[in-house]
Amino acid sequence: MGKATTLFSSAFLAIGGFLFGYDSGIITSTIAQPHFVDYFSNPSDEVTGGIVSCFQGGAVLGTIINMLFADKLGRKYTIAVGSVISVLGGALQGGAVAMSMLMIGRFIAGMAVGMLTSTIPLYAAELSEAKYRGLQSGLLQWFLSWGFLVAQWLGYGLSFTSTSVQWRFPLAFQCTPPLILLGGIWFLQESPRWLMEKDRIEDAHAALCKLRSGSSTEHIELELREIQDVIAADRLHNQTSWTTIFTKRSWFKRLLLGCGIQAFGPLSGINVINYYGPRIYEILNISTQTSLMIIGISGALSVVYCTIGLLLVDKVGRIKPLIVSAAGLAAALVANAAMSQHLNPDNHNQLRAMVAMNFVFSLFYTPLGIISWVYPAEIFPVEVRALGNACSTFTNWLVNLVFAQFSPQALTAIGFRYFYLFFALNLVSMCCYISFYPETKGRTLEQMDELFGDQLVPHALQDPEGAARAEKELEVAVIERVNCTA
Repeated sequence: MGKATTLFSSAFLAIGGFLFGYDSGIITSTIAQPHFVDYFSNPSDEVTGGIVSCFQGGAVLGTIINMLFADKLGRKYTIAVGSVISVLGGALQGGAVAMSMLMIGRFIAGMAVGMLTSTIPLYAAELSEAKYRGLQSGLLQWFLSWGFLVAQWLGYGLSFTSTSVQWRFPLAFQCTPPLILLGGIWFLQESPRWLMEKDRIEDAHAALCKLRSGSSTEHIELELREIQDVIAADRLHNQTSWTTIFTKRSWFKRLLLGCGIQAFGPLSGINVINYYGPRIYEILNISTQTSLMIIGISGALSVVYCTIGLLLVDKVGRIKPLIVSAAGLAAALVANAAMSQHLNPDNHNQLRAMVAMNFVFSLFYTPLGIISWVYPAEIFPVEVRALGNACSTFTNWLVNLVFAQFSPQALTAIGFRYFYLFFALNLVSMCCYISFYPETKGRTLEQMDELFGDQLVPHALQDPEGAARAEKELEVAVIERVNCTA
């Protein structure tokens, strides 16, 4: 029963991933629809880049909001606030009568997605058992793939119409996922780790009992003690300030790794291909309608890839799939860039090969897509988990913003040779995975301190007797500190 509760909670939370995927994917077809182009007087490359990038700009602001307020609000209230903001952004886009109104709506929707993507993976990680955490945090990417798929095929289907419904309905549909989130978030358990960090011990115990209802009482008590001991030890050593993430070397290393893996997502080139697919296929003399169909097929395959990846992530681990992913992404990009230098529009086999390379790219992006959400959500201590995850996600959206704005001009100027840049960046990321990233599979969130060399107390689930002795020592130390202060 407990496993079903946590899996359902993670799946429901991942509706935010569907929203992210849909919001990001729908703009691909929207900016290519003939009625949209005519209605807004044939937007230039700069304006097109602005339509896409203002969403990323809003997401950057959303992550900053989380840095400041998410730990105070808690996981549930942060998601509720993000959902309300998302509904407002979708409504403005669907009813846009001017480019400025559309961009403001995109910015507001992006702000909401920035808040949600900063919160949902860590919330799912805090609810999960260690052996299923990769699956449950990674559900965000699986739902994201579904969001892209729905957006792509909806855009393709509406390309056969000739009125403003081509783009107004898909943009307005963005209101649906956050309304579902807003209605159901109140039925989920608050994170027991956040509750414990706020000294709401009884609430944390009740929440953990419901989430682990299939486990033994002893196991639940040990997990709760492990969470409580690590928090108490950090407090005793004055490691509870948000500034500690920047001043303590091992915590700062976690921050760099979280920001790094989130940066490697957009640096792979995925969002250039996702946002500007029709523009890329236009270089190959493929029509807008056909390109939308190709993108839709690719999206359907992405769901299959992601399903397989989720089933493997807790068995294979995080780092080996990342290394394979980076190598495959680099190979697919350099193949397309090389073929483009000898492009012959009449050579249909060459065109098919270049389209196929985009499908290969999508396959190899899957591990990075999943793990880029899982890894940052699990490596930070509870005191700074919301801040650390927000900083990591901020990095993702900031890099996204840069490439969303300038990619249309780059594609117009140099075409597929633009992919050489991402080829090189994927090789850099592969070297970083090999050199700097420790494997996190199978450890509880509290046991991550072993990997980064800052463990202060034994972990109750690994060493119950040692944890019991440490707990008594902590109590004595706390009493002594109180007496000294008095």
